[in-house]
Amino acid sequence: MNNTFEIKGQYIDIVGKCIFPAAISVQEGVISAIQEIPAAPQQFILPGFIDSHVHIESSMLIPSAFARLAVIHGTIGTISDPHEIANVCGVEGVHYMINNGKKVPFHFFFGAPSCVPATTFETAGASINSEEVATLLDNKDIYYLSEMMNFPGVLFKDEEVMKKIKAAHAVGKPVDGHAPGLMGEDAQKYIEAGISTDHECFTIEEAVDKLSYGMKILIREGSAAKNFEALYELIDDHPKKIMLCSDDKHPDSLLEGHINQLCARAIAKGINVFNVLRAACINPVLHYKLPTGYARVNDPANLILVEDLIHFKVLETYIDGQLVAKDGLSLIEPIQATSINQFNAHPISISDLELPIATYPSIDGMVPVIHAIDGQLITNLVWTKPTIIDNKIVSDTEKDILKVVVYNRYHAAAPKVGLIQSFGFKSGSIASTVAHDSHNIIAVGVDDESILKAINLVVHEKGGISCVQNELSKVIGLPVAGLMSTEDPYKVANDYIEIDKMAKSLGTQLGSPFMTLSFMALLVIPHIKMSDLGLFDGDQFKLY
Repeated sequence: MNNTFEIKGQYIDIVGKCIFPAAISVQEGVISAIQEIPAAPQQFILPGFIDSHVHIESSMLIPSAFARLAVIHGTIGTISDPHEIANVCGVEGVHYMINNGKKVPFHFFFGAPSCVPATTFETAGASINSEEVATLLDNKDIYYLSEMMNFPGVLFKDEEVMKKIKAAHAVGKPVDGHAPGLMGEDAQKYIEAGISTDHECFTIEEAVDKLSYGMKILIREGSAAKNFEALYELIDDHPKKIMLCSDDKHPDSLLEGHINQLCARAIAKGINVFNVLRAACINPVLHYKLPTGYARVNDPANLILVEDLIHFKVLETYIDGQLVAKDGLSLIEPIQATSINQFNAHPISISDLELPIATYPSIDGMVPVIHAIDGQLITNLVWTKPTIIDNKIVSDTEKDILKVVVYNRYHAAAPKVGLIQSFGFKSGSIASTVAHDSHNIIAVGVDDESILKAINLVVHEKGGISCVQNELSKVIGLPVAGLMSTEDPYKVANDYIEIDKMAKSLGTQLGSPFMTLSFMALLVIPHIKMSDLGLFDGDQFKLY
């Protein structure tokens, strides 16, 4: 690494809201001087982008591989919640992520998972109690308490929940929130408990309500959950209280872009460029007290060069003064990685997928069905008359009512079968061990034979995603907790593009069928979901 060098371009002082031609001097990874000069190249120098809330695991890449793709889009750091691997492997999984991330030049700011398991209505692979959370929060590599999804526990002052929040406050670390749809007095109580952010707002009314009580809002645009269009005006209306995040981003999406894409979209909407960059680069640093600086003298040289302030095409990315990406190519070297997992499921048989009408909830011959919504984590509940053959409910492609199955990956248990609408498949099945939050096996398909094959494919890999169409099948093994691959990130991304294309050929109109499927077991998001223990009522917070 060149220890002393100079970068010339149009320097953007985001806080000072000015742009001027400058020469930036870097010594030993630190910005030693910023000098205004008469002229400089028409390239813009600014702090690197920070994703203010992301689950690295959703990229299907281990941290070191995630970094290799993220830097080409100007991302120099992530506020990373290792909640997913923690639900599989516990505290050991959190340390796996920290240690792997340290092996590459990238800033992973991990949190202590607050809700492992997320609920008592599903089977997770581990639990993390308040004492373990407190121990994690004492670790210098842990920057915050991760999203507190148990908002009922906050409102009713559950002892364990309050101990976790208190532990974060005791060491001066912020607490992330997760409270979809919460407004009014309940939102105020939740925020007054010391919870400072929320990334789950899907209407601007909800976001403004939470802002009024002092909460900061993260505008999320991931592979499945997309809230940018509803919330982007907040960037100008509340410039000091808004951050940008992806939450969950599949590898094909990460290949295309990251926070830079949201900056471009905000500019296209007419949002002030300094407010956009404040949300993307500065607000996360201030809120989470990050040691990355924001491109001032004596700050670490975490800098990016972009071609313009319209498209935000990234020319170069520097992390601690090291050039890590140039002209769309990652300069971070691949590393050898180990795996960590917990997987004890065995192949199932066709009889395991039968759904006798007598065992399924019904009212006057009508049964509850999960209605998935493209681009949202929330689901709707619909009641419909099922198609029955030999006293068993079967999938009906004409009505777009398919079977959804969740199968415990941690110990022997029969699969649970429910019904789902809006996947639109006309043939085949998909299955995955990426199934928030407990990451049991989840599958959806038009017939039992296809579902059986898809599930058994991921069982054979001890974790992965699969697609079955007649005699054809594809599977991507995810040996790290059934969530991540150790393969080259470009290979994982391209393999995912192929299997995603195959899944879409089954007839779906969903933008990201695998990502949407992964959230159908996310019990903390209303209104109806599926767990390995059965169909779940998200409004009453109980199993049917």
